[in-house]
Amino acid sequence: MLEELNIPEERKPVLIGKDGKTKKMIEKRTGTKINISDGITIEGDIDSVLRTKNIVEAIGRGFSPGRAFRLLDEDCQLEIISLRGETEKTIIRLKGRVIGRKGMCRKIIEHECGVSISVYGKTISIIGTADEIAHARTAIETLLKGKTHGYAFSLMKK
Repeated sequence: MLEELNIPEERKPVLIGKDGKTKKMIEKRTGTKINISDGITIEGDIDSVLRTKNIVEAIGRGFSPGRAFRLLDEDCQLEIISLRGETEKTIIRLKGRVIGRKGMCRKIIEHECGVSISVYGKTISIIGTADEIAHARTAIETLLKGKTHGYAFSLMKK
């Protein structure tokens, strides 16, 4: 199977890694072949290609390779919440609500739900199991709707 995708140009060096180490590690752990040029192509068997695609997308959405490797676990998945359609000013405000002062809101959600969160570009991305993502998504969507941080945190604990 051959899969093609794109990630932001500034994230390609992260995907490649120093001396190509990250790319080689992904290829080794998934049994795929990754070609990076204008776009990215992934070659291999269907399961490996889909798993690799998730890892590449996660790196493209701002996750470190270490956090993206959590997607090698069959129970973990990547969820992307898009903020497209909002004005630039609104996107900045919404991202700020999710990140919180000195990153504390994001850290609390990550800790309470057991997920990894990346706020990058016009997206908020979550890596975790289906249950973990559901709890984190509820908290994040609550914040995006303008509810208080305390209310969002209380929903996570239920």
